[in-house]
Amino acid sequence: MMSPLLRISLCVGIAVYFTFIIIFLRKKALALKYTILWIVSGFLMLLVVLFPRIINYVSKILGIVTPANAVFTLELFFLIVILMSITSIVSKLDEKMKKMIQYTALLEKRIRELEEKLVTSEKQKLQR
Repeated sequence: MMSPLLRISLCVGIAVYFTFIIIFLRKKALALKYTILWIVSGFLMLLVVLFPRIINYVSKILGIVTPANAVFTLELFFLIVILMSITSIVSKLDEKMKKMIQYTALLEKRIRELEEKLVTSEKQKLQR
């Protein structure tokens, strides 16, 4: 069972955690759609702090002997989910970046061709 001091300390830590998320959202350092997993994990942490017996039930369901090991297992699970989400986001951004680079290269080629046509037409006008 958790001591009252530990529960209060964890609640303060979770409040600081949510404060950082809100600050990052206000500064637009994080987009809302990417912070959903962080918000969900924060609420789950708060739920476990408010109702610590949940960990006992989860550890029994998963067949884990010690509730502390269940906490570490769940933390590892959430970290893996968040990392997979971030990897998915980076992959999508990489694909967008590749398309933008290709589009920019085509535009640069078109500009060079138009500049060459302009120079050629100017030379022809000067020769007349």
